[in-house]
Amino acid sequence: MFLARAEIVSNVWKIVAREGDQVGAGDVLAVLESMKMEIPLVAQQGGHVSKILVELGQIVQEGDPIMEIDETASA
Repeated sequence: MFLARAEIVSNVWKIVAREGDQVGAGDVLAVLESMKMEIPLVAQQGGHVSKILVELGQIVQEGDPIMEIDETASA
């Protein structure tokens, strides 16, 4: 399992992936917003989304976990 983390202090603007979704490396998991800029959060490796750890509109700090990805379930 690995954690997709925020790279910057930002607002969770959009959650693209849902729990149970299969994702590949480079897939957009969520979109964060900071200073009117959209920042895509992408999967570093494939697997399935086992848990979403944030809610829409939530403020996250740099390094905060956004999603858990279980790479053992990758296709």
